[in-house]
Amino acid sequence: MTTSENIRRQRNWGNVGWGALAWILAIGFFFPVLWMALTAFKQEGDAYTDPPKIVFAPTLDQFRAVLDSGIGTTLANSAFATVVSTILVLALGIPAAFALSLRPVRKTRDALFFFISTKMLPVVAAIVPLYVIVGDLGVLDNVWALVVLYTAMNLPIAVWMMRSFFLEVPGELLEAASMDGASTWTAVREVIAPLVSPGIAATALICVIFSWNEFFFAVNLTAVQAQTIPVFLVGFITGEGLYWARLSAAAVLTALPVILAGWLAQNKLVRGLSFGAIK
Repeated sequence: MTTSENIRRQRNWGNVGWGALAWILAIGFFFPVLWMALTAFKQEGDAYTDPPKIVFAPTLDQFRAVLDSGIGTTLANSAFATVVSTILVLALGIPAAFALSLRPVRKTRDALFFFISTKMLPVVAAIVPLYVIVGDLGVLDNVWALVVLYTAMNLPIAVWMMRSFFLEVPGELLEAASMDGASTWTAVREVIAPLVSPGIAATALICVIFSWNEFFFAVNLTAVQAQTIPVFLVGFITGEGLYWARLSAAAVLTALPVILAGWLAQNKLVRGLSFGAIK
């Protein structure tokens, strides 16, 4: 056997080893989600067994109980706050990122630092003044208060992400469009936006995930009418104990919208997260 064949064989075995390790890590990360999904189809008695039951009679009773407990209203509140805040973040963040990249303004670094500095303050330190302001405005337990807060929460991240995507677009494209008589808005819409669409999709999905999973603002500023999914899930922790099967069913229903959104946007998401990684 020649030296080149030995090297090729060692390389193949190395690839197999790395592939097996990747599968083991992937299964390890995914196993809690799989176990949650399996537990959702158990009765409460089967969910508490020690050792855990692998073979059991699946049932949809937990999903029926969750649907009957009013999860629809909280899902609608979360969906409204998430979708509207994400639209507002993109509407405000894309022009700001464009101005700080292809059309830089004076003291760009100062503006960028100002955006990101708003994320440095611990949320718990701001909850008291926010509660007073929201109360004085009469929007406690109102989903629009969450929309405004989620927009403010995600806007700095969106500006920084979108700026990195805009920086990968050659400035000559904008100059060429201007020489052809296109206005700035037309050039952005027809030339720049299609190129950074993967980045827009990635930014939007990040904002959706952060807004959908946000708990601190929701638990302190809502009660019944504007209650969101994370607050709803805490309701399964009672003085009588933790309802594992029912909580797992609620968690599965909660995770499905985000998983579906990620699956639908997976192509653009991968391209967006790797945008500019390879020159």
